Amino acid sequence: MKTKTIFFCKECGAQSPKWLGKCPACGNWNTYEEENVQVTSNKSALTLPKKEKTKPKLLSGINLQEQTRIDTGNNEFNRVLGGGLVPGTIILIGGEPGIGKSTLALQIALKATNLKTLYISGEESEQQIKLRALRINKNSDNCLILNESSLENIVFHAIEIKPDLLVIDSIQTMQTEKVESSPGTVTQIRECTNELLKLAKTYSIPTILIGHITKDGSLAGPKLLEHMVDTVLQFEGDRNHIYRIIRAVKNRFGSTSELGIFEMQQSGLREVSNPSELLLSHYEEDISGVAISASIEGIRPFLIEVQALVSSAVYGTPQRSSTGFDLRRLNMLLAVLEKRAGFRLAQKDVFLNIAGGIKVDDPAIDLAVICAILSSDQDLSIDRTKCFAGEVGLTGEIRPVTRIEQRIIEAEKLGFTEIFISKHNKIQSLQSKFKIKISFASKVDEVFKTMFG
Repeated sequence: MKTKTIFFCKECGAQSPKWLGKCPACGNWNTYEEENVQVTSNKSALTLPKKEKTKPKLLSGINLQEQTRIDTGNNEFNRVLGGGLVPGTIILIGGEPGIGKSTLALQIALKATNLKTLYISGEESEQQIKLRALRINKNSDNCLILNESSLENIVFHAIEIKPDLLVIDSIQTMQTEKVESSPGTVTQIRECTNELLKLAKTYSIPTILIGHITKDGSLAGPKLLEHMVDTVLQFEGDRNHIYRIIRAVKNRFGSTSELGIFEMQQSGLREVSNPSELLLSHYEEDISGVAISASIEGIRPFLIEVQALVSSAVYGTPQRSSTGFDLRRLNMLLAVLEKRAGFRLAQKDVFLNIAGGIKVDDPAIDLAVICAILSSDQDLSIDRTKCFAGEVGLTGEIRPVTRIEQRIIEAEKLGFTEIFISKHNKIQSLQSKFKIKISFASKVDEVFKTMFG
């Protein structure tokens, strides 16, 4: 057994015999970390069978009958994955500490009663996992629990049991005998993930890996880790809010524009099938600075509440702050109001918030943001039965948005009486299909005159 010092890049996994300020592989600065690696003579302690030599096949000759998706029993999780688990897939779930990653993974393992699941934890004992299972009121006769951090033992049990679903909590706690470095180092994470990838592909075992994140929000370990897995899911949310959002950053077998919404309760994570009703506040009196937007994430329409506060700047430099909305886009919309619509907002503080603690990237929210800002600036409330769906351009025009019919149907279903959209959305002939009134506008000032007179 030989011991040597190697420097690894924590971004791409490149290695060097000496420390380098700039990684020659990925070009990032100050990413090299020192590791003392003991290389054993046994190159692989795993007993994965060798694959037979395969021959190239025509695309038309590949059979997909065995690659049907597996239902996890969690509709929100299925939606984000693209319809369920693909056999042999590797899924990496990342998120902040305490956000609910382990709770979500345990709920999936326990709720999939039609699957034989193996839940392996290197962070909690079997008794602690049992206590958490009792807290979320879940029990299953098909879920096996194992407290183990040795990769060789994990592979042995997985080959022996052949589960329908394997959960590893977390990949940073796993270690292999191939390299004698500490768990969580670049070498250990890379080697463990590589062997789990071989296991999943050889035996067609869908595997969920839970990963830690660094202080800047990226997944801990080499960037190579995200390239190796099939799906990367980001579990987001504020621990001060009850809502949790899971979205796909990378998905080889589905869309990356879908998201699932959960509500954190004492008994675990509850699926939110209709987020519109939860993301809309209910006020007994009309309040200025609040507008409702018909938004879409993936193929899912929902209505969200935009809150704005405009006040005179106390200090010399006006403040601009936004939560759940891109600050640069907010500054652009304020410049449009200043230049194209004549509103003097340069010397005023502007604060924007998306209710519910979620982050929205849909450009159709622009019109609701502008209306909420103008409502707060003029101190005039917006009728709570009206909503908006339109992108605002630099010239002040209201641009059409996609899937407008889905937005209108969702607004009508929730009891809204009027929706403002761009006149360039070619659906004037569809007004008779909806009971909700559809108002068309081409400029921002047209909407302002209609709303506030």
